[in-house]
Amino acid sequence: MFENNPHEFYMAAAIKQAQQAAADDEVPVGTVIVHKGSIIARAHNQIERLKDPTAHAEMIAITQAANFLDNKWLSECSIYVTIEPCSMCAGALVLSRIKEIIYGADDPKTGACGSVINIANNSKLNHCINVTNSVLANECGYLLSEFFKQKRGRNAKCQIKNDK
Repeated sequence: MFENNPHEFYMAAAIKQAQQAAADDEVPVGTVIVHKGSIIARAHNQIERLKDPTAHAEMIAITQAANFLDNKWLSECSIYVTIEPCSMCAGALVLSRIKEIIYGADDPKTGACGSVINIANNSKLNHCINVTNSVLANECGYLLSEFFKQKRGRNAKCQIKNDK
């Protein structure tokens, strides 16, 4: 389906990870890390499952990729993530010296690749990352909005009626 567009092909793989997160009742964020044309890491959020606030998809994938390459530097890798990385994840990606971040939906609340702050391209840091945004943004954003719509529906408070 996306064979002619590598960014869309790899983002579709990240979306599958996000769908797995949603099936596990996690915020649907998924990611893959690509090295020389091959996916070497796949992950999705596992914060609730692991009861770990650092168990973001990107953090888990960074660990997988570093283990796969037997190297702390991911300088020949690209990460595809369904939503703009947060400050923790963007910081870890800078520290790993990843070559490129490709993400789907912007995150206007916690995005750290330009939406709120820009850790990925901060000239005061020791590494800057090439960033491409809005790859399959509608599909990625839809997963998130539907997840939270369903969450709000399940957790709706009782309505208070005013019988004056």
